[in-house]
Amino acid sequence: MNKILVFAGSARKASVNKKLAAVAAETARAAGAEVTLIDLADYPAPVYDGDIEAGEGIPQSIRDLKTLIASHDGMIIVTPEYNGCVPPLLVNSLDWASRPEGDEVSSAVFAGKKVAIAAASPGGMGGVRVIPRLRDFLAELGVVTVPGFVTLPGAFSAFDDDGKLTDEKTASMLEALVGRLVSSLAQ
Repeated sequence: MNKILVFAGSARKASVNKKLAAVAAETARAAGAEVTLIDLADYPAPVYDGDIEAGEGIPQSIRDLKTLIASHDGMIIVTPEYNGCVPPLLVNSLDWASRPEGDEVSSAVFAGKKVAIAAASPGGMGGVRVIPRLRDFLAELGVVTVPGFVTLPGAFSAFDDDGKLTDEKTASMLEALVGRLVSSLAQ
């Protein structure tokens, strides 16, 4: 069984991206994957600084995150869009996780890792501007993004009381995206 790590690039407690990540996690489970849903807020780290790394090493929280990433076959990342860009929490977490330890090569934990990406926003564009930037950032880490993506506009009203998507078209698009990830991991 393929293992998929799912997380949102937001620390906000009521984040619509965390809600979409939870739906994506359930969708992956329904597709037959073993899923771990985490909150990046549980893996705190200072803003990446080479001097901190040289003096104190990689924070234990990031070592734990790297272990999780390494133990999974693929990932689903759901991200907010901050001024059209990847949010600082996500960038910082992945920057720290890319740092080598011992004989490791930089970004080794990400090499060839397959990922599906999505974004949610209360605005009308649904986070579409962040998708190419996230894809480029992940490519620099050696991650392979599966074709396509899902964006969720109007996200504040996109979920029912049980946390499920209210729009069938979006739910179908998410199911197809997750299906492509699960299929790619089986190859």
